Amino acid sequence: MLVDSVPEQRAETAPAPPNRRAIRSVGLLAAVAVLLLVAVASIAVGAKELSVAQVLHGLFEDSGTYADVVVDERLSRTVLGLLVGAALGLSGAVLQALTRNPLADPGLLGINAGASAAVVTAITYFGVTSLTGYVWFAFFGAAAVGALVWFLGGSRGATPVRLALAGTAISAALYGYLQAVMIMDDAALARMRFWTVGSLSTATDETIRQVLPFLVVGTLLAFVLARPLNAVAMGDDTAKALGANLNRTRALSMLAATVLCGAATAACGPIVFVGLMVPHIVRSFTGPDLRWIMPYAAVLSPVLLLGSDVIGRVVARPSEVQVGIITAIIGGPVFIFLVRRRRTAQL
Repeated sequence: MLVDSVPEQRAETAPAPPNRRAIRSVGLLAAVAVLLLVAVASIAVGAKELSVAQVLHGLFEDSGTYADVVVDERLSRTVLGLLVGAALGLSGAVLQALTRNPLADPGLLGINAGASAAVVTAITYFGVTSLTGYVWFAFFGAAAVGALVWFLGGSRGATPVRLALAGTAISAALYGYLQAVMIMDDAALARMRFWTVGSLSTATDETIRQVLPFLVVGTLLAFVLARPLNAVAMGDDTAKALGANLNRTRALSMLAATVLCGAATAACGPIVFVGLMVPHIVRSFTGPDLRWIMPYAAVLSPVLLLGSDVIGRVVARPSEVQVGIITAIIGGPVFIFLVRRRRTAQL
């Protein structure tokens, strides 16, 4: 009876017609195929040119120069790119639904700023120099900022606008702190300038093992929240009419986004635009149903991230351009286009 009282929203939450579901399913399979191709390219292509035979030799031999390059370097960064890309895409989808802003991204709630500020603090005041040390400080910073945003946004009375405003204010303050510390400490600046642009080049098996449990938990939580977030995205009144628990859904969504984005940022630094672009573009052909947006975002975000990483390895051989720079170069024009298209649609 509650659903019948809001018939205009029923079409968005009801199962899609069989033909449309089939098209979406085929499209998702095609996206998985593209992801596999990009993953293969990430293993086969690098700053150091190797033949197909050398790549295969490196994959299936236990030791040797090729194994060091292919397995220890390229395979690890490919796996990390798959995990981080999926995490950024899912966190972006969750935050866009939570804030009811289709142009929101994980940075909107200050999670990237919290992770970056924590790493700067670790380097400057605690003498941390290893990537494994960065991971835990970055994750703690992201979690602390997520909790602070939730508290300042009103906790149980939090609204999308309050959360966005709290996240923006905290981000501004933390980035000011970050810049001040880096300017005053040359050693911190030298160590941080590589991490802050976002890179997969430092990926190791140990990094993957450290962040994997958080990414798994965050991913499962995000998918569980897909249905209640569909209701929340329609507005508070409609969500209540459909039986959604607004406070619980918002709290768990904040937790999922913080865990996903915090772990991703901890592993490879802040990478911009992936969590914004992919869910927004996916929504244009899947519709507003997060039960489809999330799987597509989890598959296509790693395509963008790994594809950008491959481009960065090729364009500056024998050196490489960090993946965070490539995604920013791609994301800037795309973001402008999305904003202009959205403004034109509103006129």
